Amino acid sequence: MLTTWILLFLVVLLAMGTPVGLAMAVAGAAGLYGMGGLSMVLGILDTSPMSSASSYELISIPMFLLMAEFVILSGVADNLFKAAATCVGRVPGGLGMATALAGAGFGAISGSSTASAATLSATTIPAMLKQGYEPKVACGVVAISGTLAMLIPPSIALVLYGIIADVSIGRLLVGGVIPGILVTLTIMATVYLLVMTDRSRAPTGRAYSFVEKLRSLKVVWAMLFLFMAVTGLIYTGVATPTEASGIGAFGAFLLAWRAGKITLRTATGALSRAAHTSCMIVLIILGAHIFGYFFTLTQSTQNMVQWVSELGASRWVVIAMILFGYVLLGCVMDQVAILILTVPIVLPLVTSLGFDPVWFGVIVIVTAEVGMVTPPVGLNAFVVARYTGRPLAEIFWGVTPHVIAHVFIIALFVIFPQIILWLPSTMRGE
Repeated sequence: MLTTWILLFLVVLLAMGTPVGLAMAVAGAAGLYGMGGLSMVLGILDTSPMSSASSYELISIPMFLLMAEFVILSGVADNLFKAAATCVGRVPGGLGMATALAGAGFGAISGSSTASAATLSATTIPAMLKQGYEPKVACGVVAISGTLAMLIPPSIALVLYGIIADVSIGRLLVGGVIPGILVTLTIMATVYLLVMTDRSRAPTGRAYSFVEKLRSLKVVWAMLFLFMAVTGLIYTGVATPTEASGIGAFGAFLLAWRAGKITLRTATGALSRAAHTSCMIVLIILGAHIFGYFFTLTQSTQNMVQWVSELGASRWVVIAMILFGYVLLGCVMDQVAILILTVPIVLPLVTSLGFDPVWFGVIVIVTAEVGMVTPPVGLNAFVVARYTGRPLAEIFWGVTPHVIAHVFIIALFVIFPQIILWLPSTMRGE
């Protein structure tokens, strides 16, 4: 009964707009007080801050955030879009496809979904609208392409999942590579189908010579350099994810410096923004620790596992229900909050059903991508609306075909788990 009241209390706090970390800390402390009084609360509060912030893997989060800030400064995303547009611009919907490729490239060197959506909004939408693209097609592909940063390493979301679930972050990041490529191709295929069913949605772009295409690819080397500095080193076992994050941040700094964008003001701003976001994430993890202690003491997770096992339902039905729940939560909550709130509760159930935690982590992130663009709180849709001034409803309509396509790709990953698990199984040192 106490657990039910505390969960309701948490929902009320979140509905009031209380920051997620604070809401979980207050609700968890209230539950602990109800179980063991003030002494239990003070005992947990005495140890939780240190245990929350002392994780070695946690260092990778501020480093990846700083990497994203320097990448934005360097202007690499603009160059990636121009190179992709040169290579596929003649294909029907070419600029839309180029946006997906630029989103994947930017995601491979930043790890921040909102940063990717904001950068793509400023870079690609004006170009598409100028060429005569239907606004909702242009905005829809930008909103969904921005979410690729959640999946393609270095992904802040996958790092957070690894910390919460106590799963190898290296295996998670590498596990996101093939799904990231397939999701990118799915976005491109969706754009192509939209344009082929109605050619007025996007006029055909100009053709480029082979030499021009080859020349445009020189900007891709910067992306490949950073991708190999992070994911390549993790895959080969040369560096841990934490070490690779520091190398990636330094590599991004070099790119921004080479582009002439590093000044005292810009560097200070990048450091400040990365520190601000890092502190927010650590506060959320602290709140999750306090709430997690309460849930552990009440044995709520164990009781849920036992209840599901007694239902006798197929494990595929259970996993489908869980993923549907993630889609619904994504419509009303931030993805970081969803991971922090649900993974400690859901993961024991998932592993008890025989599913791999690395597979589940990647599946959850792909599912969370859908939540990033669905109403009423599709964060990437709001970012695109803010940077373009387009109506929010137009963006949600534009992203609807991509949401439907994502449902099919999620089903593919569920049916064939080796799509996710094969590459991590070949890693050295794992």
